[in-house]
Amino acid sequence: MTFLSNDISIERWTRSSRLTLAVMAAAIAVLALAPAFLGAGMIDRMTALFIYVILAAMWNALAGFGGLVSVGQQVFFGLGAYFTIRLADAGLNPFVALLVAAIVTGALSIPLSLFMLRLKGGEFAIGMWVVAELVHLLVNLDRLIQGETGTSLISLNVYDSATRRAAIYWLSLTAMTALLGTLFTLMRSRAGAAMQAIRDNEDAATSVGVRVIATKRLLFVLAAFGIAVAGGLWLATATTFQPKTYFSVQWTAYMIFMVLVGGIGKFEGAILGAILFFVIETIFGGTGVWYLIGLGATAVLFSLYLPHGLWGEIERRFGLQLLPVGYRLRLPDLLKDKR
Repeated sequence: MTFLSNDISIERWTRSSRLTLAVMAAAIAVLALAPAFLGAGMIDRMTALFIYVILAAMWNALAGFGGLVSVGQQVFFGLGAYFTIRLADAGLNPFVALLVAAIVTGALSIPLSLFMLRLKGGEFAIGMWVVAELVHLLVNLDRLIQGETGTSLISLNVYDSATRRAAIYWLSLTAMTALLGTLFTLMRSRAGAAMQAIRDNEDAATSVGVRVIATKRLLFVLAAFGIAVAGGLWLATATTFQPKTYFSVQWTAYMIFMVLVGGIGKFEGAILGAILFFVIETIFGGTGVWYLIGLGATAVLFSLYLPHGLWGEIERRFGLQLLPVGYRLRLPDLLKDKR
């Protein structure tokens, strides 16, 4: 039995992926209208969901697509919030300060990458954690922040609560959509293929002409910018800034959990993982320490029995790819007998 060569094709877009994009566009349009008919509590929870999706997508981009496993991404989350506070205190509109703070954080990640990207594997992971701790200590020295006492984004008080809540919601939805779109486009480009080649085998990627450091830096800076946006948005929802909260390794732990459960290296996996984390937090978040124990136990179980995450398992069993970033070999449905 042989395959007929003209029945074999390489595909990227499928009917299901086109339908998925259409459904997502419609969902985003509906979500944009949500403040008109949702209560204040639900708007706040949906804003949190959008921020979780950003965090999961950025860590998945760094580790899942680029092979750069970090346990120090909270440094960018904290800096996004810190620079928002600083710029707003200097007189900048708080919503504008949020975007500028993310840009500043992304710019600072460029010189940082000159040192950190020389490290590999566990050295990079721990090195990022050390950087996060050092930056945490430096932020504490700022008199505006008052050490671990912290401060508040008081410039938001010029807006009434309903206007402020809706504005933060729309900013979060816009940021999530823009960052997901940017990442999706990037991963389907030549740079995205290079990133995945580096993840799979850095030496082999180098041998075929891939600019390894430059490609890693692009992903490193994008992740820094995206996580800084999330940090600024979280500050806007909470209004208070305490360094020990924003520079806590807990934020990276959440990112790792979402990506691990959803499916590392899968674009859909990060989104699914963020949704699952959001549901678990909504239902069990009030149980205190048992909630954290449950998250840890869930992560261990997934590592043992579903190492590719929920979406990885769905893809393995059903061959379903809703948002493919690579190519797939499509084989003929029927085998041709030749006797």
